[in-house]
Amino acid sequence: MLHVDLDQFIAAVEVLRRPELAGRPIIVGGRGDPTERAVVSTASYEARAFGVGSGMPLRIAARKVPDAVILPVDHEAYLEASETVMATLRAQPGATVQVLGWDEAFIGTETENPEAYARQVQAAVLERTRLHCSVGIGDTLVRAKVATGFGKPAGVFRLTAGNWLDVMGSRPTKDLWGVGTKVSDRLAKLGITTVAELAASDPLDLVPEFGPKMGPWYAELGRGDGASVVDDTPWVAHGHSRETTFQRDLTEPAQVDDAVRELTAHVLEDVVAEGRPVVGLTLKVRYAPFVTKTHARKMPETFDRNEILARALDLAAAIEAGRPIRLLGLRAEMAMPDDARKGHTPTRGGW
Repeated sequence: MLHVDLDQFIAAVEVLRRPELAGRPIIVGGRGDPTERAVVSTASYEARAFGVGSGMPLRIAARKVPDAVILPVDHEAYLEASETVMATLRAQPGATVQVLGWDEAFIGTETENPEAYARQVQAAVLERTRLHCSVGIGDTLVRAKVATGFGKPAGVFRLTAGNWLDVMGSRPTKDLWGVGTKVSDRLAKLGITTVAELAASDPLDLVPEFGPKMGPWYAELGRGDGASVVDDTPWVAHGHSRETTFQRDLTEPAQVDDAVRELTAHVLEDVVAEGRPVVGLTLKVRYAPFVTKTHARKMPETFDRNEILARALDLAAAIEAGRPIRLLGLRAEMAMPDDARKGHTPTRGGW
């Protein structure tokens, strides 16, 4: 199986539209105005060299790279480019394609020369879209995904059971797909700091810290094991979310109430389009200067807008009075159809 990852996708799409930007540090985020509150969606390799990364406040990114070109996010352009890429992948001989997002997908295929097949994929994507991609080859989804990082930019790399520990064993656990800094810190408290140590761990020893499901899963992840089948069943969203970063902090209860009502209305637009009932809500609150908390609640299946709004306002009642708020977000979880893909799509943050 192969993992295809488009190199600096959003920045690359912008360069295609503005060839004069090639080779310059590019930062894409918000409305392209670093004086506003917004975060970086992506940065070109030239900007990343200065320490700019996704999720960084746009204002800080602009300070790091004073001569960077800062552009607004253009979702429609990126979606159009992504759809062309995915259509190109599906057109490859014998390809089963599992889309992970705008800029990445797994390909399952039978071939005696996976490196040659990967180069063929790269050439096809480049010819059709003028976009470069890196390809990881693996005998599990995890190994293919991790392998891609060693192939960047525009390269090919293979990771299998045979070379997994040789390549990954001495690396810190946070280098694993699905293990972030917080999980890595928790593993370190158990004396596990490297991938090799995690691979050698007893899954049962991880249960007290991570639970009966995630404990064994982290041990499996350390070995690079896991699913080895590419599933092209269309992915069905578990929920929809919206969030708003306020240019001025909210300080009054009436402001918070209005913002929650507006967020709920937007989320319900997305939910109605899905035609599935809501079964839970999560409210995200980011207090100034940058402290984030979430409040969640399950609920009986319902399409009732008034009921959903009432539950959202109940969650908002948990907001700490008197603390300035710079961001609010609301996510609605929906009932899943019987024919939805089982399990979860693996991401950097988990499965």
